[in-house]
Amino acid sequence: MSGFPEVEKQRQSEFKQQSPTFSVAARSDGMYKGRLRPFCLPGDHAEENLFLGIRETAPAYFSKFEIKWHDGHAGKPSNHLCSSQVCCVNFLFPFHDQPNALAKLLRPVFPDLARMLQIENEQYVAFEWIGQENYLHEKVSPNGKRTRGANFTSADAAVMFERTDGTRQIVLIEWKYTEAYNSKQSLAIAKKSRTDRREIYRWLYDRADCPLDKKVIPSFDALFYEPFYQLMRQQFLAHEMEIAHEMGAHRVSVLHIEPAQNTDFQRVTSPELVGLGETVTGVWQRLVTASDRFTSIDTETLFSPMVTKPMAEMQAWADYIRARYQWISAHNTAAGFVGSG
Repeated sequence: MSGFPEVEKQRQSEFKQQSPTFSVAARSDGMYKGRLRPFCLPGDHAEENLFLGIRETAPAYFSKFEIKWHDGHAGKPSNHLCSSQVCCVNFLFPFHDQPNALAKLLRPVFPDLARMLQIENEQYVAFEWIGQENYLHEKVSPNGKRTRGANFTSADAAVMFERTDGTRQIVLIEWKYTEAYNSKQSLAIAKKSRTDRREIYRWLYDRADCPLDKKVIPSFDALFYEPFYQLMRQQFLAHEMEIAHEMGAHRVSVLHIEPAQNTDFQRVTSPELVGLGETVTGVWQRLVTASDRFTSIDTETLFSPMVTKPMAEMQAWADYIRARYQWISAHNTAAGFVGSG
C-alpha cells in the first residue's frame, strides 16, 4: 500500500500548526468520531478548513441550496482536514466566478471548449449536482425534497461550457482525495434498510441505450463494488441529463479527478472486473460505450500548471493550494489522462 492517506494526515496536521490561515484556537486537536485527532479542527472552527478567500461565500452557497456538508455540523464543513468534499471545494470553488481561469484549467482536457457558461446562481461551478429532475428514480423523502450531497446520486461538482461548434456540454466531476476501497463486499443490498439497490438502477442498465457496454460487463452485480458503484450512478446520471438536454446541453460527460500519488484508490475491487484492467479508471473506460463521455485525469496533471504559473487573480489560491496540498507540485505527466472530452 502507498500509505497516501496516512501521509496526508501527517501533512495536514503539520499544515494546521504552521499555516497562518488558521487561528491559534484552531490548532488544537479536533473531535472526530469520538476521538481527539491532530488532523482535525475543533468543531467551532471547522470553517477554517476552507481557503480563506471562500470561507464566507462557499458556506453561503451551500446554505442557499441546502447542500449537505459531509460530516459537517451547524452549516459548517467537515472538521477533518483530509475531507474529500472540502478538498474539492478548496480546489474548485475559487473558480466559481473566474470563467477565464476555469476555461484555461479545463481546455487541455476538453480542447473544444470555447467559453464557460454559468451553471447555477450566476456561478460557473456548481457543487453536489443531482440534476434538475429525479432522472434515476431514486427514493424521495416524504416532504418531496431531494437532498444534494446526501441520499441521492450527486456529482461532487459540475460545470457547463459552449463548444467550438456552438453546442453546450455539461461535465459532472467526480472528485477523489485520500479514498481507498479495499473491501470486496458487494453493496447490492443495503446493510441497514436491506434495500436491494439492483432494483433501483436495473431499469437503466437494461435499457437498449445503456451507456455501459453490457457485452464487456460480466454481470450487473459486478458493478456494486466501490468505486464502481459510484461511477455507474454518475454515468447513468450524465446519460439521463443528456437525453433530457438539461440546460440545453447536447453532451453530458463525467470527469474523474484523483491524485496520482493515491495509488491505493486504483485497486480493482470487484472480483468479476479484475481481469478487465489494472486500474479502476482503466476498467471503467472500457465499460463506457462512448469513450468521450468519461475522462479520468490525475489532480497533479490538471492543476499543476495553474498552481505553478497562476493567473494574477488566482495567485492567493495557488499559494494556498501549493502549501496545503504539497503533492500537487509533483506533476505526473506519465499518468496524464484517460479518455477525451
